[in-house]
Amino acid sequence: MTTTIKADYHHRPCHSPNMTGQMSVMSLKGEMKTHGIFTYDSTGKKLRFRTNDSHPTNSSLGLDLLMFFDKHVFYEIDSKNQSCEKKSLQSIDHPLDIPDDAKFCTSMTAGSASIEGEGLKVNMWTGSMHNIKGTFSMFVTMGCLPLTTLYSTDSASIFFSTIEVENEIKEPELLMVPSYCEHQPLEETPEGTLNSFFNEFM
Repeated sequence: MTTTIKADYHHRPCHSPNMTGQMSVMSLKGEMKTHGIFTYDSTGKKLRFRTNDSHPTNSSLGLDLLMFFDKHVFYEIDSKNQSCEKKSLQSIDHPLDIPDDAKFCTSMTAGSASIEGEGLKVNMWTGSMHNIKGTFSMFVTMGCLPLTTLYSTDSASIFFSTIEVENEIKEPELLMVPSYCEHQPLEETPEGTLNSFFNEFM
């Protein structure tokens, strides 16, 4: 990977488009946390992430999450039993969009910049997590498609990567609250608990 550092203070964080794709989550120790399918509404700030049962991992972590970042709430959904839990969302950090206060770090080419068709130019953004003592490093394409994001805290480092991304919402109904969850009361957050997309993989 070749790197070119630019002292360019005119860079501003871009915002990802609507997306459907796959996401893998790993710890830096090499433990596969889970692999799943995501649907992201960049305008409505909504994200659905579901474990992909056809892509088995060594982890037993099964998730079905519906996040409403603007409303600061999310649902943990159990479609098999048609039940869910509605919880407060204290941190809106997630690996599919660059925070407005992120700092541009560098541009680089993954693969080869000199061989035609064998390189991908990406930007790296860094910053601090919100309401969590930690940092992130995010790599995105020039078209603002997220490739990888590393979140690091004192207790853990989690690596998110995306593949097979398409710029569309294929199933918009996935971003709607299921009928059996519509009147679910908001659960009280235990003292000392901080709910976030990141913490769901801890």
